[in-house]
Amino acid sequence: MKVSVSGKQIDVGDALRVHAEESLAGVVDKYFGNALDAHVVVSREAHLYRVDIAVHVGRNILVQAHAEADQPYPAFDSAAERIGKRLRRYKRRLRDHHKQLGQAMAETDARQYILAAEGERDEELKDGDKPVIIAELTTPIHTMTVGEAVMRLDLAELPAMMFRNSAHGGLNMVYRRPDGNIGWIDPRGGAK
Repeated sequence: MKVSVSGKQIDVGDALRVHAEESLAGVVDKYFGNALDAHVVVSREAHLYRVDIAVHVGRNILVQAHAEADQPYPAFDSAAERIGKRLRRYKRRLRDHHKQLGQAMAETDARQYILAAEGERDEELKDGDKPVIIAELTTPIHTMTVGEAVMRLDLAELPAMMFRNSAHGGLNMVYRRPDGNIGWIDPRGGAK
């Protein structure tokens, strides 16, 4: 597994880089011997160090975690521990997913737009103007069950995820509610 360690506006020393590469390789190899790659980003926010980890354990499967601490080593160790917990929790379901990849996994591309924040939009918008688009991306919409979508939402720490429901082929969305539960939107509303 290829591990890249970088710093955002800070210098990541060789000792932290080696610690991150060895620790992350150990955690991921324990559950997935053939993981693709991992990215570790260390940044500083006020008096805390923040570590963001993203690991591609298989095709279209991304596991993300982040942690903050007053030192970079404990922040990394905490984020790596979260990655390990998620991999342990979902190992069986992810292995089953790898077996199903032999079957055709339908995928649709969609456009994703990132709009300017509220304060920036108010100054630039005039009567009838459209919102300011900061970025335009292509995002795949995978076909999966609701359970798989919830698992991927949890693994990637996403606030929301759109997917094509394998039961009926319609577009659905799962999202994390403010109370911590997962919401599911099915526009078909149970209609056949």
